[in-house]
Amino acid sequence: MSSLRPSIPAALGLAALLAGCAAPPLPDVAAALREPDLAYMTQVAPPGAAPGTCWGKTVTPAIIETVTDQVMLQPAQVTTDGRVLAPAVFKTETRQQILRERRETWFETPCAPEMTPDFIASLQRALAARGVYSGSITGEMDARTRAAIRRFQAPQGLDSGILSLAAARQMGLAVDAEFADRS
Repeated sequence: MSSLRPSIPAALGLAALLAGCAAPPLPDVAAALREPDLAYMTQVAPPGAAPGTCWGKTVTPAIIETVTDQVMLQPAQVTTDGRVLAPAVFKTETRQQILRERRETWFETPCAPEMTPDFIASLQRALAARGVYSGSITGEMDARTRAAIRRFQAPQGLDSGILSLAAARQMGLAVDAEFADRS
């Protein structure tokens, strides 16, 4: 009766074979779910903006459609009794058609010094009270907070994760400068 003794070369060969069986790396799902980098706060203001104001900008890309048409170059040659002597000759033409132009939207935002942890915590509470934020009140402008801002502003026509001054005022978080000067 022979006993089975694994040999070292066989064990190393098996280990090398199994090392090649590692699962392929998983795709970066989080990257696919991240908000596109189409909205940002900027130090540059749009033309005519009041000095000392802060602005955000969203860029909506153009929607372009490819249209393919068949253009007749020569009609079919048909006899008087209906027989086709030569079929029609067509050419395929492809062109780009803009369905919606690229659009830049400027909007006034609270300035960076106003975006304190206390302000952001108040913002998170205001968003939670409106049912668009369910995270912890952290006082940090994190992805959940930006997503909630987007959910709050999008129905009003601003699809951005940057808080607009109008939305902050609507939630009672920012005072209109005109009224603040009167106090």
